[in-house]
Amino acid sequence: MELLFIFLNIILPVFILIGIGTWLHKLFTLDLYTLAKLNIYFLSPGFVLINLYESDFSLQILWEVFCFFVLFIIGLYLIVKIIARIGRYRKSLEGVFTNSILLYNSGNYGVPVNDLAFKQDPLAATIQVIVMTFQNVLSYSFGIFSLKAVSEGRIRALTGLLRMPAIYAMTAGILLNVLEVKLPVFLLKPGEYIGSAMIGMALLTLGAQVAQLTFRPKLMVVYVSLAVRLALGPALAVLLIWSLGYEGLLAQALLVSSSMPSSVNSAIIAQEYKNEPELAAQIVLASTIFSMFTVTITIYLSGLLYG
Repeated sequence: MELLFIFLNIILPVFILIGIGTWLHKLFTLDLYTLAKLNIYFLSPGFVLINLYESDFSLQILWEVFCFFVLFIIGLYLIVKIIARIGRYRKSLEGVFTNSILLYNSGNYGVPVNDLAFKQDPLAATIQVIVMTFQNVLSYSFGIFSLKAVSEGRIRALTGLLRMPAIYAMTAGILLNVLEVKLPVFLLKPGEYIGSAMIGMALLTLGAQVAQLTFRPKLMVVYVSLAVRLALGPALAVLLIWSLGYEGLLAQALLVSSSMPSSVNSAIIAQEYKNEPELAAQIVLASTIFSMFTVTITIYLSGLLYG
């Protein structure tokens, strides 16, 4: 009964908005480039800055999330390497497979789920915002380098990383919070409006992006990716949370964040560098669909383990 409650009240609202985005894209052929830019350069930075500024934030939380995130990514990377070695994946396939596991949708999927699962708790939102920012950094650094981009691509990747506004928004939000700077209302209100708009637009964008993906059910690597990203990832997170001694809301939020499906960024990067783009798109689509059930179970287990 509780699983059904979680599905209906947390997961289903998210997928309704994703479905609306998919339908609107099929109906009007939305400009995905413009939607992506709005999310990256307008909505996400505003959301990050305001949430960090208004939350009960501490540098300890930042450090704890950072330690978990680094260990989690390293653990996933080692698992990926072992599977790739056993499966004898060619280099191009290994690059896409690696990104599908390491780059997960902590932004336009993870943030709404966090918002609903933890009933807009400021600390939970802060934890998710930090994870989202770290994921953005990972996507535009390792995410591109893992596909063996040419030297020009590496330079562009570094330039793109330095231009990611979420990094500067996180820094500004942390400094303003720690230094207890009081922002005037004429600056605070626009930021709050931007932050409020982020969740709806992020899900609409995700739906529009998913609408152009196709899935062929016979590729075994897709199922292996699903198993690692949606099942083995949360299991690894539980082990790390226990090892680090984390408890309560911090442990819950980190576990839920670890269960997110593969990021659309992994498909975008594969498309840009012409590295198995169809496979990357299929993994993202399948991962997003199957996450309806796996994320529901993970939210339920997070309450049992750390609630």
